[in-house]
Amino acid sequence: MNQNLPQNLDRESLNQLSKEELVKIIIEQSKIIGELQKIILELQQEIERLKVSRDLDSSNSSKPPSGDIHKKSENKKAPPQEESNQPKKKPGGQPGHQGKTHKGFGRVDRYEILRPTDCVYCGQKAFTHEAVKVEKHAVAQLVERPIEIVEYQRQTCVCECCGNLQVAHWPENIIPGQDLGISLQALLGWVNNYAHMPYEKQQEMLWELGQVEIGLGTLVATNERIQQAIEPSINELSSWVKQTQPNIHVDETPWPVKGIKEWLWVVANSDFCLFTAADTRSRSELSAILGTEYTGVLSSDDFSVYNGYQAVAQQKCLAHLRRHFKKLIILPGLHNQAIGEAFVDLIDEAFKSYAQWFKTLDSSSYNDWVNQ
Repeated sequence: MNQNLPQNLDRESLNQLSKEELVKIIIEQSKIIGELQKIILELQQEIERLKVSRDLDSSNSSKPPSGDIHKKSENKKAPPQEESNQPKKKPGGQPGHQGKTHKGFGRVDRYEILRPTDCVYCGQKAFTHEAVKVEKHAVAQLVERPIEIVEYQRQTCVCECCGNLQVAHWPENIIPGQDLGISLQALLGWVNNYAHMPYEKQQEMLWELGQVEIGLGTLVATNERIQQAIEPSINELSSWVKQTQPNIHVDETPWPVKGIKEWLWVVANSDFCLFTAADTRSRSELSAILGTEYTGVLSSDDFSVYNGYQAVAQQKCLAHLRRHFKKLIILPGLHNQAIGEAFVDLIDEAFKSYAQWFKTLDSSSYNDWVNQ
């Protein structure tokens, strides 16, 4: 901006200026006003952008739900009077929820017969063999020592018919030379790779469940053996995935490994689930997993890596699309709110119809909704 204009443009000062000087001042002020209007417009747009950014959360953006907790605590609003009188939901199953536990466990491992020992009326201990009534109550119990130490004594014997020596076979649930049975090794593989239990915690668990003291080296070696055992199956599945499958879902998530940010990719459908550890979330990683193109329907979020990837068709995650339309509702624009609300309602209807199909498996009514 021009800083050489007169500072005091009062009537008396202006009357002393020539016509050319007045025209010059008007032109300079017009330029300044134009620049200021441009700055004001940019600032107004920035304010609107910041307002939208301030109101973004996990429901209308890709932000994680963990960020909503802080936002709610900082901007806590008093609930409306009519809502504040309603009882809050308690943790656990809600009224009308179809529980699973009370339906039974589907099996009984051991029966325990409970018979009366003393008659409260006469004090005698003799009772008829047949019970007049039996009440049944199945309970899941933690046995006193879930892990037992078994010493297998393999014998070599002389055949009475031919006189040759015969050595007994080791059972299939152990590996000679290893201290842990196959089923226990499988459990340790689960708690290590799925439950993410540290080796030190695994040592504590083994001690609590069976008074078994296992060294860290044994646990590490066990995990390495499991990795080697499943590697052929993983490679076979990885090759199979690249063949023609009708549809797959792909996603990736950060995966810290020893303080370094890695990425865990997942490719899945109703028949399989394949995890792949990778250094990045780039297109090259996607191509390494699926190949340069996929001959089926690829379902994913709207991360840029998937956009433009060669596939027969792509289906974007409706939950992600719903967040974008929720964001569109609060963005300034002529028809943004109407467009956003229309698509949010349509996606909600899709979720409702799919939930009904998943509950009843009635494909006819679901297809009627899809084709309408």
